[in-house]
Amino acid sequence: MSRIGKKEIAIPAGVQVTHTGLSVSVKGPKGELKRDFLPDIAITITPTTITLAPKATNVFMRSLWGTYGSHLKNMIDGVAKGYEKKLLIEGTGYKWEVTGAKMKLALGFSHPVLVDVPVGLTVKAEKGELTITGIDKEVVGSFSAYIRSLKKPEPYKGKGIRYSTEVIERKQGKRSAA
Repeated sequence: MSRIGKKEIAIPAGVQVTHTGLSVSVKGPKGELKRDFLPDIAITITPTTITLAPKATNVFMRSLWGTYGSHLKNMIDGVAKGYEKKLLIEGTGYKWEVTGAKMKLALGFSHPVLVDVPVGLTVKAEKGELTITGIDKEVVGSFSAYIRSLKKPEPYKGKGIRYSTEVIERKQGKRSAA
């Protein structure tokens, strides 16, 4: 039994949830999200809550039950509050700048790295901090993970791109023989 799927999902004030056919759309003050769901999970929407129930009892349905509950909760939280990730950059000469829908990163390579910002995301670059905000949790998370993967932090000097909450354990370098 899914613990997440059994819980009712509360719909905050100002958020509208509609279920038509296979898709569920969530509208709120920050925007609108739409997602398709398989018909194997029954989605019941009341004005204040959403309830999920599997139509069959097998392993696949139980896993979908909790997954769909998480997706719906993330959609509601996204249109109500939004999501934000912060990245930090460390290293001599490492920098980033955002112009419109493009990012230009200098990461110690022989060329600058150009990245397109996905639609629906807002990216703000300050000196050593990059803030990525949006209403879709998956897009915010995957884009920030992609930016981090361009220059992962190394353990000796801590150079690279890391999350603001991430802690890099430093290694001791080579010791001189005495």
